[in-house]
Amino acid sequence: MLDLNEFWADAKSKLSISIQAISYEVWIDKLEPVCIVGGTTLVLLAISETSKRTVDMRYLDRIRDVVLSINSSITDVVITTPDKKEEYLKNQNVFVENEGFVTTSQDASKQKKSNPFLQKFTFDTFVEGKSNSYALAACKTVAENPGKQFNPLFIYSGVGLGKTHLLHAIGNYLYKNNPEKTVLYVSADKLITEFLAIMHPKSREEAIKIRETYVNCDVLMVDDIQSLINKEATQELFFNVFNDLYHRDKQIILTSDRSPKNLTTLEDRLRTRFSWGLTVDIQIPDMETRVAILKNKAMQAKFALSDEVAEFIAESSTTNIREMEGLLNKIIFFSSLANRVIDTKELAYEALSDFIEDKKETIDASDIVNAVCKYFNISSAEIMSAKRTKNIVEPRMIAIYLITELLPMPLAQIGEMFGGKDHTTIIHARDKISEEIRTNPRIKIAVADLKNMLLNR
Repeated sequence: MLDLNEFWADAKSKLSISIQAISYEVWIDKLEPVCIVGGTTLVLLAISETSKRTVDMRYLDRIRDVVLSINSSITDVVITTPDKKEEYLKNQNVFVENEGFVTTSQDASKQKKSNPFLQKFTFDTFVEGKSNSYALAACKTVAENPGKQFNPLFIYSGVGLGKTHLLHAIGNYLYKNNPEKTVLYVSADKLITEFLAIMHPKSREEAIKIRETYVNCDVLMVDDIQSLINKEATQELFFNVFNDLYHRDKQIILTSDRSPKNLTTLEDRLRTRFSWGLTVDIQIPDMETRVAILKNKAMQAKFALSDEVAEFIAESSTTNIREMEGLLNKIIFFSSLANRVIDTKELAYEALSDFIEDKKETIDASDIVNAVCKYFNISSAEIMSAKRTKNIVEPRMIAIYLITELLPMPLAQIGEMFGGKDHTTIIHARDKISEEIRTNPRIKIAVADLKNMLLNR
């Protein structure tokens, strides 16, 4: 038995590999399955007449080939528009020869459980680096033995560093290797909405059904749990659900933008329970990891990304992987639109000029130096001097590290700024602090504080 939505999701997954990322997102990802007509024709809905024309002209043959490769009985694909959708629905025939019944029914007893997780987010597509290796290892362990180790698993990091990717990777792993497991993934906002429905139900049956969804799952994943702050009634309900699942050895996985101990306005009993298992963080990725992420994304999009352009993008966006991937998409789109190969830093700068200029207006090197001086209570003259005392050298290296991380500034220019130091000295300072962040809690906290000062002013 095949679900129509699942069938199209499989087709899209294959199409995403052979079509450039920007084109896929603009034209293919927005198509929706409507029905099967005559047992052989898949009808897909485009959002507009313009979209239909583009898909018909550029991508229809490829869509047909992929659909046929998945199900040999579906030999044709038709793209329609919202005004003609009902005509096809009246003539639909959902029986497909030799392949079972294709249906949009949600009757769980009559169809295979569909995979609710984004298929592009797997452990294989997660780029490992020093900043995330611990979190990745913990997630793999939990996926292989849910409820046995690290329960609950609490993952925290800033925005766009891979928390949600890891949740979907766990879900995809379980869907493939333990399909009998019931995995529930919700955002904290959705959890709040559903718990409000329990507290103020339209019917007793509705309240019971929602609660049973939570307490009967084998794995519960809640994204952005910090949203429960100041939601006292929701916290009370979640406390009870947490206890119920935990004492039955059901796996609980939570993500947040801060560690449990820093969720200071959350109930103490919840913060305590969040720390019962394993707490892991994801740091801002270093330069090497950022470049590897970009190379991986470019490979998936079948785009030839030069080392020089990859390094330029990685230098331009240092604190948010999603932002960095967005810059890569801009490069790809610019290359396609202008029919030009973007393989140098100068061309990349041209493609990303709006972003670079906006960033320059937001923060510059002097802002970073001033922030470091204020934080360590030293003068700008001291930090720029040739003094080698520890109270000056350490802040100087931190300032250099932050400039390399937060600004697309050439190493030679940074060296000139700090009294004519050569680029190898700048690299040493950058790498030294990068390592200290991993091994020295005091440096880690100082760098985090300074980034917050600079990026959230």
